[in-house]
Parts: sequence; C-alpha cells; structure tokens
Amino acid sequence: MTTEQGDQQWFERVYANANGQTDDISWADLRPNPFMLKWFAKTPVDAQGKTAVVVGCGLGDDAEELVQRGFNVTAFDVSPTAVEWCQRRFPETKVNYTLADLFNLPPDWKFDFVLEINTVQAIPVAVRQQVINAIASLVAPDGTLLAIGRLADSVSQQLKRPWPLTRGEIDLYKQAGLTETHFETFGDSEIAALSLERFLVTYTR
Repeated sequence: MTTEQGDQQWFERVYANANGQTDDISWADLRPNPFMLKWFAKTPVDAQGKTAVVVGCGLGDDAEELVQRGFNVTAFDVSPTAVEWCQRRFPETKVNYTLADLFNLPPDWKFDFVLEINTVQAIPVAVRQQVINAIASLVAPDGTLLAIGRLADSVSQQLKRPWPLTRGEIDLYKQAGLTETHFETFGDSEIAALSLERFLVTYTR
C-alpha cells in the first residue's frame, strides 16, 4: 500500500466510523472557519460569476459560506462518506460536492479562488510537495489561493498528526508557480498547549 492510499483510507475510516455523529469528527466545527471569515472581512473579494474550490471539504461549512458569498463552488473530499454527509446536511445546496483525490485531480480543474484549510497538515510529510503542487495547479490565471494551517518551527514538531507545515514547506507554493501576496502568523488558544502558531497565506497566479 502506498503512503497516499493509506492516508485516503484513514480519512474514510474516520468518517465512516463516526456513523453520522459529528462529535466523532474532531475537526468538524459545523461552522465556517473563523480565520477565513476574518480574512474576508478585511479583504474585498468580488465573487459574482467567479469559481471556487474547497480542498478537503469535510462536512461542507466552508463551501456553503463561499456559495453564500456568490461563488460558483466545487468542494471535494477523498472520503465518499464525507461527500455523502455534505449532501445530506445541505440537501438544497448549490455547491457541487464531489469525490476527488489530490493525487489524481482532473487536469482541467482551474478556479478563480482556491481554499485550503488544515488539509495539507493532515497529509504525511513524505508526499507534501506532491500535494502542494496539486493544490497550486487548481489556481487559474489571476486566481487566488487562501491557505490556513498550523506552523511548525522545526521538523521535530512534525512527528505526529497533524503534521504542521514548516515555512520551507509553505514556500513550495512559490516553487509551484504562485506569487505570495500575504503571510501572517497568529496564536490560537486551541493549539497554544502544542507551542504552535497558525499561519494564513495568500497567493496569486
């Protein structure tokens, strides 16, 4: 079994074993990501007529927020159970929830806005460059990527899941052809005990 196959099965097991109980999904807050909302509050974005994609959509709250803002939204996850869960939670949704794999994305997928929150950090370090290249490939010309996650000061902080990103790993987006337009770090009470910070970074193509 390859690293990526094992990781895909891990996500599906988590969602399937939860058996519809959201409390058993540790990352399911059942609300849009607050750091994303703060970014939108400070950053004018004309979403009308624009396409957006949510990487690793989980239970769909971020995707639903984007569609409310006017984006034409595709949201994907590697877990079939997660995708079905989103469709049940939001039966009248305008979001295109779909099954997709970061290691084998449709080559024609290009979006004006790409959202990645806490997905890369859940993927093993050994395949992280491949994953970052795949996410960068989703950004259309003149498009924007917003990425939010946990920041590691050193590789020693990456010994167990979630595996926070080092600054060098975040910079792989630039090697993939994107231009960094904003980078910030900030504390968060949720992860203070882990001696980690969060990061928020944006790129354009």
